[in-house]
Amino acid sequence: MGLGQYYQSRALDPALRPPRPDADAAADFSRFIRTLPDSNHELTLSIDGVQCGACVWLIEQVLSREPGVVAARVNLTSLRLRLVWGGATADAETLIGKITALGYHLVPFRAGEVGQGDDKRARQLVRALAVAGFAAGNVMFLSIAIWAGLDGGMGPATRGLLHWFSAMLALPAVAYAGRPFFSSALSALRHRRTNMDVPISIGVLLVSTLSLIETINGGNHTYFDGAVTLLLFLLIGRLLDHRARGQARATAERLLSLRVAEVAVLRPDGTLERHAPESVLPGMEILVSMGERIGVDGVIIKGESSLDTALVTGESLPEAVAPGASVFAGMVNLGAPLVLRATATGANTLLAEMARLIDIAETRRGRFVVLADRVAKLYAPVVHIGALATFLGWYFGVGASANAALLIAASVLIITCPCALALAVPVAQVIASGELLKRGMLLKSATALERLAGVDVVVFDKTGTLSNPDLALIGDYAPDDLRLAASLAATSRHPLSRALCVAAGPVMARDDVVEYAGLGLQAGEIRLGSEAFCGAVAFGDNHAALYLRRENGALVRFSFAETLRLDAAETMVRLREMGIHLIIASGDREAPVRRVADALGIKDWFAGQRPSDKMALVERLRAEGRHVLMVGDGLNDSPCLAAADVSMSPASAADISQTVADLVFQGKGLGHVATALTLARRTGRVMRENIALALIYNLLVVPVAIAGYVTPWLAAAAMSSSSLLVMGNALRLKRGIK
Repeated sequence: MGLGQYYQSRALDPALRPPRPDADAAADFSRFIRTLPDSNHELTLSIDGVQCGACVWLIEQVLSREPGVVAARVNLTSLRLRLVWGGATADAETLIGKITALGYHLVPFRAGEVGQGDDKRARQLVRALAVAGFAAGNVMFLSIAIWAGLDGGMGPATRGLLHWFSAMLALPAVAYAGRPFFSSALSALRHRRTNMDVPISIGVLLVSTLSLIETINGGNHTYFDGAVTLLLFLLIGRLLDHRARGQARATAERLLSLRVAEVAVLRPDGTLERHAPESVLPGMEILVSMGERIGVDGVIIKGESSLDTALVTGESLPEAVAPGASVFAGMVNLGAPLVLRATATGANTLLAEMARLIDIAETRRGRFVVLADRVAKLYAPVVHIGALATFLGWYFGVGASANAALLIAASVLIITCPCALALAVPVAQVIASGELLKRGMLLKSATALERLAGVDVVVFDKTGTLSNPDLALIGDYAPDDLRLAASLAATSRHPLSRALCVAAGPVMARDDVVEYAGLGLQAGEIRLGSEAFCGAVAFGDNHAALYLRRENGALVRFSFAETLRLDAAETMVRLREMGIHLIIASGDREAPVRRVADALGIKDWFAGQRPSDKMALVERLRAEGRHVLMVGDGLNDSPCLAAADVSMSPASAADISQTVADLVFQGKGLGHVATALTLARRTGRVMRENIALALIYNLLVVPVAIAGYVTPWLAAAAMSSSSLLVMGNALRLKRGIK
């Protein structure tokens, strides 16, 4: 993105903040402090007023100098500050005071309030955008008429009238639509700091004021069209950025929404009492009914059942559990009631830890600085210093009048208006995003393409990513056996029962079936279920299986296995040809992971990986200087998806995984991964070419503008030509993508 987009990609200004909580509520931080196992304290805060990477750097530097501070990390995307310190909990007030003194507003982060006020902010931005769009369109029509009359065909009275009409349209629009930038800049200057909204505010206000002076004095040239059009483009980017940030801020809330509202605590006298999960103490006994989501981490002390453990392992097959087994918040009890003893509750559960891992990982990713931002950091001060030097040179050096010197300086500002630079990256992103969308891929992050272009390692989850989400029946079976088994399986929601019904086709479900949780199904003397339930001897081929025992005692074993995605092998070949290193990280058992790795020729694979293990793998690769793409679909993949440089998820993935991922792809194939990498690399080249073209344009025209030879219509024509040039270059992305 260019200078304009750099300005756009900042957080919302103070004028668009939601109503602040009362002072007492804001000051009550103590009950939100969490004590860590190492005796340090942790506090997560929502932070308001952060505009750019410079704000992040300032806050982290101020806090890191304070004694006792272990970590201070600001997430620019979700606008959250994670603070870890040693010593007393009361030190939090002192540390928070250091940040509020800089002009930032802090309140305790509450998951239930994530995104609160976003709709109001969006409506305010939409109204500002509408005003800027209306003014820009009408002022541009008036400007075209004025430019057409510059050859002498238009009298000064007519030209003056059109200038006044432009002023009446533009000045109120600038005052209203520019509030996000003006308020942000004023707030920064008031607290003796700066941000990227300061120079843009100066430029817009200077051009508008100078244009008004020219209108009052009956001058030939005004620049109202440039001011309102620039605001229009900036507001478009800010609105899009706001919506993207809103999705990112919803990540933690979506994950924490998996927590249950209440849990059933068994009292010593055997009665039940409903408690919020946060109020449950370790050691309490919890009753989990059939179909209920577990609200705390614990150990089973009574009952046998099967659990949906996708949150931890990512596997679709339920896991049989018995007394002594560990369970975690977010798992679902699919069978008989269980009694468990709580071992961790509230912020100490695995589910809460996953939310923290995601937040920490997104904070690291948020430090990525896009190519255009790096250019814009130098471009902005150079442009404004150049305009100031032009004014001083003409006024003091040449002896021109203040008005004439201001006009020439304003011309420099206008002709160096970063339209081409602002378009250099976004236009390539828009075209590339459109091409991805045509191929069934939704790009969710503005910086994803640049991050994707540098990838040299791809880490794949197995189940649901390399393989199809559901198991399939393998082998040949007698039609009678298959139909009989399916007539029992039709009454069950077990994944293997569903796979059996798919293989058998339409069958009539029996009405005399009894389900025994964690064991199987029975209709009269017929049984369908585990080997123990049916009295069979287990095989050693590591395939998932269901056993059918007929009335006469005859046994049939139905085997199920994963099937690889349609083009998985071909995709691995394409990725290797691109120089990509391939890794599998799965929560499944070693045997099925090895089988898939051997089938795809992937040498590096890891089985039995928990969310923290996968995240550690990605962090280790990044520490080695590798650029990692993570492709996964499960809830347990979410922290890893956030920790990777860039991430992709299939459309069949869990909601939280799709929220965290940068790209979501449709269909049953994996070819999208290779296609996205190919397009990203081409897009990266086009972005660099566009920035080079924009900079060359400025090197050529700025000396002419400083010399005073540029008129407004020539400046407008030059800006338009440079913009068309970078757009034409970006259109090359439409050719030759497989």
